[in-house]
Amino acid sequence: MRFPKLRVGLFMVAASVLGYWLLLAAGDRLGPDPGKVLVDWLGQGALTLLLLTLSMTPLRLLTGWPIWIACRRQLGLWSAFYAFLHLLAFLTFILGWNFERLAKELLERPYIFVGFVALTGLVPLAVTSNRTSMRYLGRRWVRLHRLVYVILVLALLHMLWVVRSDLGRWLIYAVPGVVLLAVRFPVMVRLLSLNARAGKPK
Repeated sequence: MRFPKLRVGLFMVAASVLGYWLLLAAGDRLGPDPGKVLVDWLGQGALTLLLLTLSMTPLRLLTGWPIWIACRRQLGLWSAFYAFLHLLAFLTFILGWNFERLAKELLERPYIFVGFVALTGLVPLAVTSNRTSMRYLGRRWVRLHRLVYVILVLALLHMLWVVRSDLGRWLIYAVPGVVLLAVRFPVMVRLLSLNARAGKPK
């Protein structure tokens, strides 16, 4: 394992933040609607971790330091975990595990559907985030994990709908998200072009 102390440090920070939030909720210190606050915090935490995950490759290219890539997988897994807890908190505190209401909300509220699609997209990325899957899937692994940029767009759209009356808060996440997408866009276009050429019959 490369940079074990860094990995342990990342684990402790992500786990400590989550534990602190849960302690605040358990101590009734999140205001009159602690469930909603926890849902919001978990969603914003998941998006923050996703942005950090996507920033690791550009930082690696800028600095040449391999330490950034050592952080990427763990940050991505924590992002998926926070997103799962975001859904779990939503089901528990907002819907009360009423699946009939969930089906209605998915149909009537686009932001919930978009968020659900984004979370669903994170599942295969988290499951295949290991060397065994990389070897087994080969080039397909790279194609699969490019979906993370689509997931980022969906997550930002989901948040925009949720906090539409507070665009300033949304821009805190949207600006770095757009920068990351802009940085990666030329690379994606080049890769798609190479794939298209490779697929043409000679």
